[in-house]
Amino acid sequence: MITDVHGPLEHQQPYSTAYEQMLEKVRYEGAYPTREKADEAVRLVLAGLGRQLTGDERVDLAARLPLEAARVLTAQIPDTQPLTGWAFVKDLATRRGASMATTRWDTGSVFSAVVAYAGPDLITRILHQLPSGYALLFGRAELNPAA
Repeated sequence: MITDVHGPLEHQQPYSTAYEQMLEKVRYEGAYPTREKADEAVRLVLAGLGRQLTGDERVDLAARLPLEAARVLTAQIPDTQPLTGWAFVKDLATRRGASMATTRWDTGSVFSAVVAYAGPDLITRILHQLPSGYALLFGRAELNPAA
């Protein structure tokens, strides 16, 4: 009897070139040792973002991401209570069983690739929709209005 020691078929399907390029960008930005580690970070962070993002921003971002990344983002049902940037990282760390520092690193690495696909205008719209604390995760300064 021949058995497949590689696991489920879904893990054997080749990724699109666009998704491969996204993984390479995340791998480079995050200094991940393997593409699999970069893929794990992308899936974790985009699933988390999918639970936070709604409306036109969600649709527009999904349209600009590689298909595999868009599927991860849109497969999530948005939470009714949005999380601040810090709570977002804490939630991801808890789900993964990782440290806050590692999860913050993963988030920044993935969001740097998201910025490249989305462009500055869409990122600005996304940041206006999300609660405070996300700008730094996307590599931007967090500007608070003067009191």
